[in-house]
Amino acid sequence: MRSNGSRTHSVAVLGAPFSKGQKRRGVEHGPKAIRDAGLIERLSHLDFPVQDFGDLSFQHLEEDEPYMHVLFPRTVGRASKLLSGAVGNAVGAGHTAVMLGGDHSLAIGSVEGHAKQCPDLCLIWVDAHADINTPFTSPSGNLHGQSVAFMLKELQNKMPELPGFSWVKPFLSAKDLVYIGLRDVDPGEYNILKDLGVQYFTMRDIDRLGIQRVMEVTFDHLLSRKQRPIHLSFDIDAMDPSLAPATGTPVNGGLTYREGIWITEEIHNTGLLSVMDLVEVNPALGASREAVESTASMAVDIIASALGQTREGGPITQESQTLKEDTEQLRL
Repeated sequence: MRSNGSRTHSVAVLGAPFSKGQKRRGVEHGPKAIRDAGLIERLSHLDFPVQDFGDLSFQHLEEDEPYMHVLFPRTVGRASKLLSGAVGNAVGAGHTAVMLGGDHSLAIGSVEGHAKQCPDLCLIWVDAHADINTPFTSPSGNLHGQSVAFMLKELQNKMPELPGFSWVKPFLSAKDLVYIGLRDVDPGEYNILKDLGVQYFTMRDIDRLGIQRVMEVTFDHLLSRKQRPIHLSFDIDAMDPSLAPATGTPVNGGLTYREGIWITEEIHNTGLLSVMDLVEVNPALGASREAVESTASMAVDIIASALGQTREGGPITQESQTLKEDTEQLRL
């Protein structure tokens, strides 16, 4: 599925140094680690202007009692509302937005702000986890494992009114969501995925089908009716922990480097990427400086590839794409 050119005209980078969607400190330093690994310089070699808008400044409320057993609901709700406005403004100004987390609860704001500008968007969620628990099914109470539940219209009646979230109204249909890389799904989440008929690919599915077929089915599912903006929400823990160890909830048996980059290259090739999140890089959890650097540099590679960096070395241009397709035609 390819368009006649990339949607990327200019890129806005937004840092979201926030950690209250889960209990482990350090993930608020993710944006700095990703920038320190050379993100802005790498993007500057591609074919479009890049603006780094710096980091959003989040307030941490002194008093934020758990609700049911959900932790820091007011703080998380307020942070996501702030991020929603920032992402909405960036997209409204014509940028492709890249949000650097922080933890995955931020996606509530990122996707919501994007949807305000592009109500017909679709969501590709690349993650070891489904993050679709509700406050009733969540084993931990951590909001980074409940992000998608806030978005889905089909779960509207399953969500209690959490303090801090009165501003969020569900905006996404289950059919407009695809998961890639799942390998640690809670029982309540599994039931939700099955009940709603969500399209998802576990690591076993990727082993069975191959990543090329997984992406073909993903685009067929999301884009065959019409071309529309893509929101890519990429949790670094989708990658195998040997490649990205500095993260809060690593799970063995993740995506290889080549699978991760294939996903982002193919999303770029559609020309439809509109907003991207890269979350859960936690420099405090690397066992060594090398572990932190390899995780942050993996994040940079994923983002650059989603924005057009190719493994041949240059950005994908229409000319190089046509040449490649001609060459492939010759080989057939």
